[in-house]
Amino acid sequence: MTQKLNLKIKQVITFPDLLKGLLSISWRIPYLLKVHRELSSLHASRYAAWNQLLERNAEKYPNNIALKWDESSLTYKELNEGANRFAHYFLAQGLKKGDVISILLENRPELFMIYLAAAKLGAIAAALNTNLREESLLYCLNHTSGSLFIVGEEIITAFQNVKNRIDAARENNLYFVPDAGGIDTPPGFMELKQKVEQMPTHNPAPEVKVQLKDPLAYVYTSGTTGGKPKAAVINHLRLIRSTLRYGKFLQRIKPRDTIYCPLPFFHTNGLAVGWPMAAAKGASLAIRRKFSATRFWDDIRKFKATHFIYVGELPRYILNQPVKPDEKQHQLKTIIGNGLRPEVWQEFKRRFGIKKVYEFYGAAESAWGFVNLLNIFHTVGLSWQPHAFVRCDIDTGLPLRSEDGFVHKVHKGEPGLLLFQITERYKFPGYTDKKATEEKILHNVFEKGDAWLNTGDLMRNMGYRHAQFVDRLGDSFRWKGENVSTTEVEDAVNSMPGIDLAAAFGVKVPFTEGRAGMAAVVTTQKISDMDLKTLWELFQVKLPAYAVPLFLRFKSQLEATATAKLQKTELANESFDPNLVKDKLYVLLPQKSEYIPLTKEIYAGIQKGEYRF
Repeated sequence: MTQKLNLKIKQVITFPDLLKGLLSISWRIPYLLKVHRELSSLHASRYAAWNQLLERNAEKYPNNIALKWDESSLTYKELNEGANRFAHYFLAQGLKKGDVISILLENRPELFMIYLAAAKLGAIAAALNTNLREESLLYCLNHTSGSLFIVGEEIITAFQNVKNRIDAARENNLYFVPDAGGIDTPPGFMELKQKVEQMPTHNPAPEVKVQLKDPLAYVYTSGTTGGKPKAAVINHLRLIRSTLRYGKFLQRIKPRDTIYCPLPFFHTNGLAVGWPMAAAKGASLAIRRKFSATRFWDDIRKFKATHFIYVGELPRYILNQPVKPDEKQHQLKTIIGNGLRPEVWQEFKRRFGIKKVYEFYGAAESAWGFVNLLNIFHTVGLSWQPHAFVRCDIDTGLPLRSEDGFVHKVHKGEPGLLLFQITERYKFPGYTDKKATEEKILHNVFEKGDAWLNTGDLMRNMGYRHAQFVDRLGDSFRWKGENVSTTEVEDAVNSMPGIDLAAAFGVKVPFTEGRAGMAAVVTTQKISDMDLKTLWELFQVKLPAYAVPLFLRFKSQLEATATAKLQKTELANESFDPNLVKDKLYVLLPQKSEYIPLTKEIYAGIQKGEYRF
């Protein structure tokens, strides 16, 4: 793995780092012990299920604002009563524990009411990515076979395009939820808000009790390097744990706080972090249909937000906005999320006056993770759960096994494949697809009979149970016999003045082994004004020779998922062929020290092997 890039980025945790961090939170030890006791006794808790927690909030904090959006809001009492109307209607339609509700709604109050209504009945809310279209959307809709299909006006056209190919779709289970009121209820659909408005508002009494282990939601993984999405199981226990870990201990949320989460709630950062944080103490959750970097600080002030849930490149997008005189005039105390790049970290805190960053690491399909409890720069934090960083084959994504058949850990400061141990206490809920679940589990790793979850992520072992994210194995590639991290290449490209965003990936080059590096780049200035010589010189400082991108593609924008993960599959497939790619392409030819335009003639020469990379 490349080491040069991280000269100014902490790669190991020293004892002074640890001691300083521990001293900074020493006053919170009583709260830690309290939360630990609550976690230990969770199974005996009266409010074990997610719906019971929110029903309690409706009693304890009836007039506290539960949801804020645009210029409107809902109290905890109103949210619970609205959810009860949906729940009573679903019961009347025969919905029972374990049934699936397929939901296509953007962030709006009806989505939260339906989530909560499903929880009350033990049903499963499968909220789908509202950006999916055609075959991807059809695959997800058929994958979990909903008993009911609830579609918002904002997504109805996309749903109509695949409706006739949905296996479980029938006229008696299709529901339409109006939005702006621009269209009438489509033929074959029932208008859901009309159906529920006369239903009772008291808490329903389902026939079967909901348990902690029961599924609450299906969250689809959003693979950016190919492969079909998998439906990860989110159970009630995960959300309840989050209220304790993130809401009561890590953030110590108060009823007067507001958690701003502009992320989609078909994603775990919203569903399993943001919402539980607010619910922990009857605080408010502020939502937005779509994230907006230009309106970010206006929203923070309007909602009086005290905490912000981020993901991926969102902090970079905010940082890239022009400096404004009032950008420090806010009540934001902390930000919490995952994917904050090291080169953005300190600048974001400094420029906007943010005191603490609680970066964490986790996955949609599991409750294991790390959290930056000690507020140390450039780390996803520590984990008390049993884990290991091991040597791996970057092509297969599997651990390397020695002659005895077992796996070996990497040393402190080295990157390795992150594994979490599966035990009676730490179980793997997995996916709805049993085969996909089994493929994630490794057996006989360190001893016969053990079982470990393969996260598929390269992490740097920083010592003292801390870790630093390096890359997804699906993104990493091999070149010149070395493993190249796209994350670290992107960090290097993004540090160049005039570059707004970059996506790195590997591409096949004839007559070579492995994949050569390529970067798709969005600039803040004209391409003709870019100093490509300086960019090459920057790479010499920040990257080892094998990690320097050989090809550059300049684009006006980069496509991203709803959770700010860059889409690279199509970019990698189009590669560097000027006959296919209309964007400007540049190449770093062998033994050269500057990028030059990649012409069709040079491309033909590469295909013939005239250039030996």
